[in-house]
Amino acid sequence: MNLAFPLALLLLPLPFLIHRLLTRPGAVHAALQVPSGLFAAAMPAASRGDRFGRILLILAWGALVVALSGPRLSQTTDILPFSGREIILAIDLSGSMVKEDFVLDGEPLSRLEAVKRVASGFVAARKGDRIGLVVFGERPYVAQPPTFDVASVARSIETAQIGISGRATAIADGLGLAVKRLEASQATTRIVVLLSDGVDTSGKVRASDVSRLAAQKGIRVHTIALGPEDLESQPGSRDAVDAAALKAMAEIGGGTSFRVRTMDDLQAMAATLDRLEPSPMRRPPLHYWRPLWIWPAGAAFLLLLLLAARRQA
Repeated sequence: MNLAFPLALLLLPLPFLIHRLLTRPGAVHAALQVPSGLFAAAMPAASRGDRFGRILLILAWGALVVALSGPRLSQTTDILPFSGREIILAIDLSGSMVKEDFVLDGEPLSRLEAVKRVASGFVAARKGDRIGLVVFGERPYVAQPPTFDVASVARSIETAQIGISGRATAIADGLGLAVKRLEASQATTRIVVLLSDGVDTSGKVRASDVSRLAAQKGIRVHTIALGPEDLESQPGSRDAVDAAALKAMAEIGGGTSFRVRTMDDLQAMAATLDRLEPSPMRRPPLHYWRPLWIWPAGAAFLLLLLLAARRQA
């Protein structure tokens, strides 16, 4: 605890100084000498020396000066301020996500399970951001609208299932739905993080055109190309990801493209993305002063009330 205005404590001796000045002995001599006992008996009761009343006045003055000095208590809170950022994850749930070509602790892991483990942890750590979830296969849909309840978004990722949105890969439609949800947002920073392991099969509009529209609306697009094979190295592979197209989407959308082939790549991607879009969790704790002046001020008020009641009695 400390004082906001410690110099106010210099006012404490002020009443004593005033009393000293007003009661300074003068050179005037009394024309009539009266015995002190007789003089005290003739004085009104209210004007006689009231030691308890003086103590009340001294305490009230001290409490008022302490209140003026602004006592306060330093406190720290973990409550995070609103970051002004809104993020929508657009995750591919096409049939190829079931392929087990990731390894964790020596055990094979499907692409979807690998994404669930990393993405859910990434989302759960972003308290202060509004996070939403779009999943897409043959059709896109909003699995979780943007919310500050990041734990519920993490649970939605963990419970996502392949096949609920079809087994094709409508990348452009998934990105388009995410952009549409962010278009009406008032957030100062709007971001789409799109993850896919395939080739766009929507055929209605090019994904690059959707990224261009996102950039025009001030929405940043990051893309993640998932899987060990891509069309550049394995053009005939059925499970190859169109890494070049996803990279072009990120470049047009003002974001970053990530190439993920292993579990280590996936975890490194999450760490890099966290640096690109700093999490509010990494902000220093919020320090603030809790004012305590109300307590000495209240004590002074009660003391003055007690003094007034005593004099009326």
